[in-house]
Amino acid sequence: MSISLSDHFTYKKLIAFVFPSIVMMIFTSIYSIVDGFFVSNYVGKTALAALNLITPALMIVSAIGFMMGTGGSAIIAKTLGEGRKKEANGYFSCLMAFIILFGAFVSCFGILFMPQIASFLKATEEMMPLAVLYGRIMMVSLPFFMLQTSYQTLFVTAEKPKYGLYVTLGAGICNMILDFLLVGVLKWGLAGAAIATASCEITGGLVPTLYFLRKNNSSLLCLSKPIWDFKMLLKSAFNGSSEFVSHISSSLVAMIYNFQLLRFAGENGVAAYGAIMYVNFIFCAIFIGYSTGSAPLIGYNLGAQNEKELKNVYKKSIVSILTLELFVTVLSFVLSKFIMGIFVGYDPKLFEITVAGFHIYCIHYLLCGINIYTSSFFTALNNGKISAVISFMRSFIFQMGSLILLPFFFGLSGIWWAIVVAEIFTFLLTLFCLIKYKKVYHY
Repeated sequence: MSISLSDHFTYKKLIAFVFPSIVMMIFTSIYSIVDGFFVSNYVGKTALAALNLITPALMIVSAIGFMMGTGGSAIIAKTLGEGRKKEANGYFSCLMAFIILFGAFVSCFGILFMPQIASFLKATEEMMPLAVLYGRIMMVSLPFFMLQTSYQTLFVTAEKPKYGLYVTLGAGICNMILDFLLVGVLKWGLAGAAIATASCEITGGLVPTLYFLRKNNSSLLCLSKPIWDFKMLLKSAFNGSSEFVSHISSSLVAMIYNFQLLRFAGENGVAAYGAIMYVNFIFCAIFIGYSTGSAPLIGYNLGAQNEKELKNVYKKSIVSILTLELFVTVLSFVLSKFIMGIFVGYDPKLFEITVAGFHIYCIHYLLCGINIYTSSFFTALNNGKISAVISFMRSFIFQMGSLILLPFFFGLSGIWWAIVVAEIFTFLLTLFCLIKYKKVYHY
């Protein structure tokens, strides 16, 4: 089925258009999940805890790519909708060049100061060398991972979502195979897991770059001479600030989760949280994938001033997200013991803690989808301010406050309930924003 940004979208066409983005996000999240599976089962829970401890720091810096990709995509889609294709390609090339340069700088900094980063994250004496080793190897592939995350949205804007899907599928399958060989067969431990993931991140960033360098690549975009428009870069950063804030806040909150869990449950608590997060990555990837996949449609119709189609995509998206929320919540409950058994079934006590925590944690899927979509929706409308407010309040203020206060009253259970309480408050804020700005954007 050939689909263009200018089409009228039925439910069938909308799902077909966003489906590659959903699968892309799921497979991108599989990188760390596969690492966690092999590390947990072949290396042990101390290595798993070390991996989980350092991962939030890695996600903070990699969020720059996602921020520039989603924020820049909104500008590029709007520019395409206005009929200025050459200018759109110049902006696209400028974004990619900036990501490469910035990623290389951060990579060098991270490799040099990884011991200090691990120490700041409260790595124990046993975890420290493992955390530093994993972190340094992952820093090598950071610029390529930033490119890969930015391409996820830009492939959709280029009307080639399936191309992005193929690249991500290939990299994800490659990661599974390498993890099996390096960790399961050759017994290279945590270093093997890091090398496997880094290799696939390099592939995931390099292959799309080579594709877009081709002048006759048949998509709406190609890499050409950059238009060095620093106002555009700043606007892209501002537009995508909600995604950046979400990633940063989630990573900071993950650090607080680790601190709190070390207090209440020790190393088992950190390992349990890691296992829950692996599953959470997949389920939330469904909502993030839908949101990023549908965002270029919003941006394009905004630029084309097609209010009728803008309203159509918005209404169908709300119904689709609500349906997905119910499906994910039921599925997570039904499969909870089976999934957690895959990661921590070797340790009965750890398994019990993990399953109990996840039964509470998965309640938040009833609301998180609509909250994620609304933030992305305002990004696509080029309203980075509202998008950032929603993301910041959801990922940081509401969750951080709940995470600090609830354990005082409910102990370990309070830690798991924090995300549920945060989503409830975010939903109220989301509802307020959607009602307030309906007359402004006519959706």
